[in-house]
Amino acid sequence: MTSAADSEQVRSEVKADAPAEQKPGERNDDRGLRKTREGLVVSDKMSKTIVVSLEDRVKHPRYSKVIRRTKKVKAHDENNTAGPGDRVLLMETRPLSATKRWRLVQILEKAK
Repeated sequence: MTSAADSEQVRSEVKADAPAEQKPGERNDDRGLRKTREGLVVSDKMSKTIVVSLEDRVKHPRYSKVIRRTKKVKAHDENNTAGPGDRVLLMETRPLSATKRWRLVQILEKAK
């Protein structure tokens, strides 16, 4: 039989070997399944932060018309690479500030 200390040491070794970076749509046991969203950058006026407009299309329950709903979220952009008009891929993350809960994964299309 193994003691609790031995099993704890094995767990810590496994976590140390696991990669810290997670790809979109991939499950990592340390981070879990994270949401990814595609959106349009609205503003990059803040340092290391971008404001992204996320569009959601829902069908009206009674009239069956497709309604476009938008929500603006703040995302972490470590290198200040994204600019207004860029199409970006975001991933959910732990709270980085009072309003920032997303991080930039990649820029899909630069603004023209």
